[in-house]
Amino acid sequence: MEPAMKNQTKTISMSTLIGFDQISTKSDKISYEDVKILTSTGLRIFANSILLGSSSKVLEKILDQPSKKHNNSVRVIPILGVPCDAVIAFIQFLYSSRCTEEEIGNYGIHLLALSHVFDVQKLKQRCTKGLSTRLMVENVVDVLQLARLCDAPDLYLKCMRFLSKEFKAVERTEGWKFLRANDAFLELEILQFLDEIESRNKKRSRSKEEQATYLELSEAMECLKHICTEGCTNVGPYDRELPPTKKTGPCERFSTCQGLQGLIKHFAMCKKRMNGGCCRCKRMGQLLKLHASICDQDDHCCKVPLCRQFKLKNQLERKADDGRWRLLVKKVVCAKTVSSLSSPKMMILRRKQEDRPQR
Repeated sequence: MEPAMKNQTKTISMSTLIGFDQISTKSDKISYEDVKILTSTGLRIFANSILLGSSSKVLEKILDQPSKKHNNSVRVIPILGVPCDAVIAFIQFLYSSRCTEEEIGNYGIHLLALSHVFDVQKLKQRCTKGLSTRLMVENVVDVLQLARLCDAPDLYLKCMRFLSKEFKAVERTEGWKFLRANDAFLELEILQFLDEIESRNKKRSRSKEEQATYLELSEAMECLKHICTEGCTNVGPYDRELPPTKKTGPCERFSTCQGLQGLIKHFAMCKKRMNGGCCRCKRMGQLLKLHASICDQDDHCCKVPLCRQFKLKNQLERKADDGRWRLLVKKVVCAKTVSSLSSPKMMILRRKQEDRPQR
């Protein structure tokens, strides 16, 4: 839209600007301009009361109120405090329900304020969406304040999220300094939001780390069972020795399996194990205890060493044991279930099951 605020331009006809004066159908009703809108610089915009009232309930109420009229029944409505071109874009939207990207870029903040004051929801949604894609370090504080005043929760939340990501840069802007000096309540609201975001991120990070630990333990349980049942590379079942020609190759989880093999070898040969003075043996003992806690095989079927002994020990200590160990067992079992459900083999099986009814 070409700038309308030249000194020689004092009056604008919306019917002429939109092109309604050239429309023959209902031209008498929509081209008749009985409303004069005054702007901050003195520009007068003539418009049609029917079109204004049909697009804005607030303007409809204003137009329905009794008032003194001037110049052959022309109603005067002042729209002050915003650029004149923003007022023109606003009235054009009331006429055509259209707003260009250029107008949103130039006058989005002013149009959002006008759409809120005059209750034009369609324009408000348009401005909210347009401003949310144009957030920058320099304008986010101003947009946030306006979103709060204009009851635009989606835009407000996006501004808050932008602030949380770029807060160090926003702190150096004049907008933030002005806000700190004039709106302590909003500053506190922002800082509380940032604190909540940080706490949530820390909690999410801890949760991911815990899940990774439970998944590693679940994988270790699988490797322990695999080593003691089938054998892997140089370590095999305790009740039989693998011939050199039948040594199995590395498994899919060899990075975990290799470390576990080292623990098993050390556990079998360590002389400090009986006195409880070896930390590696303690770690192996905890893994064996964890296996016994989740093992669902009969005592004579399970090939993992000391499984039966640890099961008996767990039964004796169950009453005295605190809930932390039981919670650990529960989490490891859950991680095992989730891992098995997301495995490639399970995904292929589920796809086959989903395809069966369709055939």
